[in-house]
Amino acid sequence: MKKMQIFEPAMCCSTGLCGVGVDTELLRISTVLNSLKKNGIEVERFNLTNAPMEFVNNKAVNDLLQTKGVEALPATLLEGEIIISSRYPSNEEFVQLLNIPISFLSEQEREFKILPQSAGGCGCSDGNC
Repeated sequence: MKKMQIFEPAMCCSTGLCGVGVDTELLRISTVLNSLKKNGIEVERFNLTNAPMEFVNNKAVNDLLQTKGVEALPATLLEGEIIISSRYPSNEEFVQLLNIPISFLSEQEREFKILPQSAGGCGCSDGNC
């Protein structure tokens, strides 16, 4: 299996899905990576806030940051080589780069019911936040 790594800019948490506003691209990437993991494909994900030494110790990423700055993040590496920078791979690129079926990216859809905030808690039913 090919080794893929994603180096991301500084975020408040490991996925960037915290806080009030949710970035739909970060949501897509988290969903894709979770689906891949469920299918036995592990993609390493490093956040500049949580794993700064990974950025320092990876020569390709360190060189990218020295020449282009943090604007070059996110950066995707395949077998240690930077193949995409300044954006995340599309779903089609994940399929092609990892040589996997498209079905590996789809997660069974779950239905979430939003409860009124007055019901107490976070507003999600069955603890599915």
